[in-house]
Amino acid sequence: MAIVDVYDMNREVVGQLELRDDIFGVPVKPHVLHEVVLYQLAKRRAGTAKTKGRSEVSGGGRKPWRQKGTGRARAGTIRSPLWRGGGIVHGPQPRSYEMRVPKKLRRQALKMALSQKLLDRELTVVDSLHLAEIKTKTFAEMLRRFEAEKPLVVIDRRDEVIEKSARNIPRTKVLRSEGLNVYDLLNHHSVLLTRETVSKIEEALGS
Repeated sequence: MAIVDVYDMNREVVGQLELRDDIFGVPVKPHVLHEVVLYQLAKRRAGTAKTKGRSEVSGGGRKPWRQKGTGRARAGTIRSPLWRGGGIVHGPQPRSYEMRVPKKLRRQALKMALSQKLLDRELTVVDSLHLAEIKTKTFAEMLRRFEAEKPLVVIDRRDEVIEKSARNIPRTKVLRSEGLNVYDLLNHHSVLLTRETVSKIEEALGS
């Protein structure tokens, strides 16, 4: 098992923690991570973009001018795709972009992402995170002590003080352990976990 230092909010070592190899030490397969990230991004797409075809655009029920004798090209409707304000040819229609990725593969990808962060020394375990009040400055100072670049902070339970304190810090995100995902792990450079969060992750992924 990998052993990591546990820090307090002042970045002083207060203990050590063993991390399970079946979660934080699995072989990393980039193609699996890529597939799951694509799955997550596709699932976020609304798929509601829509354009109107010539049969859906209002107006144009009457032939604009007679067929012959005007010297102009033949026209049957002002809503032709060739005309300004006409219908759109082969435009987007509502659809689902969702992909199918097995749950087992998604769980494995999450383990790979955690293992990669540990391998790259971008994962830090904090004994606990607590603030007396909602204070962005205090939370930002704590992140600076850890030299956290584009940090992802994962907490074990709902904490409005922490979540609201981090809300206005650029490139910083606070997640609860149940919302941990591959995309956010790979998208953020530094990952901060509390000791209790590690226990919850190992409980969820170890079964």
